[in-house]
Amino acid sequence: MCVGFGAVSDFEPTTDFSGNIDDDDTPIQTEAGLRDEAVQAKRKLVLRVTTVVAGIVLILSGFPIIRSIIAVAAFYVLLALGIKILGAFARPIPEAPPPGELRKVKLTYRCPSCGAELRMTLANDTVPAPPRHCADEMELTTDLEDIL
Repeated sequence: MCVGFGAVSDFEPTTDFSGNIDDDDTPIQTEAGLRDEAVQAKRKLVLRVTTVVAGIVLILSGFPIIRSIIAVAAFYVLLALGIKILGAFARPIPEAPPPGELRKVKLTYRCPSCGAELRMTLANDTVPAPPRHCADEMELTTDLEDIL
């Protein structure tokens, strides 16, 4: 099994109604998240041990200490970067929640006709279709970088 660096992006499914929404945005820790943390800890340990062994082998082979330290540092950076890049390709996209299950969102819309604003807190998708007001679609005023 090949899993990349970083935590699995869990989300908190909810069926709360607007009157019962709490301010708790912490995700529920799933088995996938716990398993991923264990894999990441193991990979970091293997990377560190491999780097130390490579350094010891270089120094015992008679290479100058300064050059050995520079080589080991470059080895560590390149290997860590390579593992992270390959791990990013290995992680599958999380499945969408089942139909009818809602996600917490923080989206703000504004009506272009009258200026009314609406804040959406629950949706079935991370970026749902904009609501209508005054017979026009409302404009999303939340920054897209905050959404994704």
